[in-house]
Amino acid sequence: MNCVIDYAAVEKLVLQTKAFFQDNRKRAEITQKGKDDFVTQVDFAVQSFLQTELGRMYPDIQFLGEEGPKEEQDWSRPVWILDPVDGTTNLIRDLQMSAVSLGLWDGEDMLYGCVYNPYRDEMCTAVRGQGTKLNGEPVTVSKAATLSESLFVVGTSPYEKEIYGEKIFERMKRAFMASLEIRRTGSAALDLVAIATGRADGYFEYYLKPWDCAAGILLVREAGGRITDFQGNSTSPDKYPDLVASNGLIHDAILKLL
Repeated sequence: MNCVIDYAAVEKLVLQTKAFFQDNRKRAEITQKGKDDFVTQVDFAVQSFLQTELGRMYPDIQFLGEEGPKEEQDWSRPVWILDPVDGTTNLIRDLQMSAVSLGLWDGEDMLYGCVYNPYRDEMCTAVRGQGTKLNGEPVTVSKAATLSESLFVVGTSPYEKEIYGEKIFERMKRAFMASLEIRRTGSAALDLVAIATGRADGYFEYYLKPWDCAAGILLVREAGGRITDFQGNSTSPDKYPDLVASNGLIHDAILKLL
């Protein structure tokens, strides 16, 4: 990638999106995109703001966002990958478990990831080769060495219930029985932050979109964790992946469990 990215300037932009989450009028303007799939004016406002500002700063970098029309991406070139609100149903219900997820693909792999939780004022960031930070302080994955001492976070692929529902809950039961406990946040981005920061030890979910996981993939890797598909193969956001993420120590045991 030829251009130099000012990550601090990018993060200042992301921090500014907090105001959109605090706008109850925008939060209440809801459109149904599909079965169990909704979007609010907060989603549109965050995406419009970041797409405009990033386009102004880096006009040669492609942009892929969850909302609105999607242009065909050339994955051999850099792409910003944005989920303006990961956890839209949580936002609608005011559960305060939603995040902005912004990643930068450099044409070969993830170069940069940023997940911002406006409710906790927490920003988790990573630049490839430089580790993962939470509000500027280095973080690492947990040291849990067995499934029985591990906390799982899981996703339920809610837009593909008919395809994945039975498989998901069968595997959730296995994880529940083998682990300390399980949690379901409703945000893949926040789940991957939980792995990267050592708050949770293992995670799995089927059929994630690029914007769901692009930033989180790098956060986990740079924090010392491991992230693969369900067969243990390396994966990337352009593949609409099924993901397993962990602290690395329990990864093979999770794959066997699933």
